Amino acid sequence: MDKTEADIKADIKPVVDRNETVSMMEPLLVAPDSRFRDELSDLAIDLAARAAGFRRSLPERVLHSLAILVRAMNCYYSNLIEGHDTHPIDIERALKKDYSTDSLKRNLQLEAKAHIDVQAWIDGGSLAGCATTGDGIREIHRRFGELLPEELLWVQDPDTGERIRVIPGGFRDQDVRAGHHVPVSPGALPRFLGRFEQLYSGLGKLETIIGGAAAHHRLLWIHPFVDGNGRVARLMSHAILLETLDTGGMPVGVGRGRGCHGRPAA
Repeated sequence: MDKTEADIKADIKPVVDRNETVSMMEPLLVAPDSRFRDELSDLAIDLAARAAGFRRSLPERVLHSLAILVRAMNCYYSNLIEGHDTHPIDIERALKKDYSTDSLKRNLQLEAKAHIDVQAWIDGGSLAGCATTGDGIREIHRRFGELLPEELLWVQDPDTGERIRVIPGGFRDQDVRAGHHVPVSPGALPRFLGRFEQLYSGLGKLETIIGGAAAHHRLLWIHPFVDGNGRVARLMSHAILLETLDTGGMPVGVGRGRGCHGRPAA
């Protein structure tokens, strides 16, 4: 072993696994015997009917324009949740590649465009059947991260002050903290994401609509990435509702693309 190989080996830290069991995140769904079950089912059916009726009331060109507007709206509020206040005018300029000369504002414009581009990819049917899979979740993160400027790919550990680079599509290999919540150890991620995929990817449409909010919460609870978990969860939730509700929140022709495993989109 030469010196370079020895240095590399010394820098490699073992991924910590505290042997947490997946039962820690149960329950994952509203139980069939819950006293809220019937009411939630009725609401889900009503939501699906209203969404389909709304879509069918719109001409295709109007539907297409609204889908573009919804992407910009989702991007604006998603950025706001992250503490990044990007004005709608700046988002519109970013879509026209009219970027600010101010580096901070320009970076936020690029972030906004990244969100819109990823949602457009989802709206095109490319994530069909895969929104709650480990591969699908990773792909959302990868696509978003690869479109970000380098400055937005660095986060700071609140305890140590260490700067950490976010790897697009890379699950975390270290412990993190989200507010007062300490997510599962990095070594436990495959178990928890495997259980997440097993359950949420095998549901019928009604159960998926009811369980969508739970899936959103549980993904954030697992916190698979160093940063970007909220963004990924919101885009995942959009993909879930896009597939289960006939909302029209997508461009004309969606549903004829191919899913992330090459299957025809539903």
